[in-house]
Amino acid sequence: MTTAEIETPRGLARAELHCAVEGRAALLLGHGAGGGIGAPDLVAATRGATAAGVHVALVEQPYRVAGRRAPAPSGHLDEAWLAVVDDLAERWFVDLPLVFGGRSSGARVACRTASEGEAVAVLCLAFPLHPPGKPEKTRQPELDGVDVPVLVLQGEKDTFGRPEPAHHREVVLLAGDHSLKADVKGVSQNVQEWLDRVLRPLD
Repeated sequence: MTTAEIETPRGLARAELHCAVEGRAALLLGHGAGGGIGAPDLVAATRGATAAGVHVALVEQPYRVAGRRAPAPSGHLDEAWLAVVDDLAERWFVDLPLVFGGRSSGARVACRTASEGEAVAVLCLAFPLHPPGKPEKTRQPELDGVDVPVLVLQGEKDTFGRPEPAHHREVVLLAGDHSLKADVKGVSQNVQEWLDRVLRPLD
């Protein structure tokens, strides 16, 4: 395992590299608002991706690296993420297709930056469609704005809502809540199968 610190306009970010044997693509995964890169679903997704021959970079946003608990504003998160993408594309992932992803807040960042970052696909773990009990405050436009293949893995009892499938967007319901830790095996399997399928035309 290799780690790198990356200067961004919003402070120092950190990335943790998990290598696959083949390295047919790279998956960059962001954490949730209040958690880190050790979340069970992120660990499971990493396992599934590397089994599919995809390198994984687990990305820590600058506010987490700096020891702050409260997340940065969305614009700051996006700016830092794209700086990390640029750095890692040159440092670790030269000429590889990039898949963006993350859990909860990290999934939102991945969706918002997919076009500018030229991602070939987006993986959403527990996409927070709306704050609990506030369906009127929807984040649906962030999902709808992605024009590459999307996989959403969502807990059946997730109080943050349930996205609907759409053209080029698959939604898989797993046992459990927003943490997705009740079915980490399902997370790994779905990530592995989906990546293998969406990357096959690019191999």
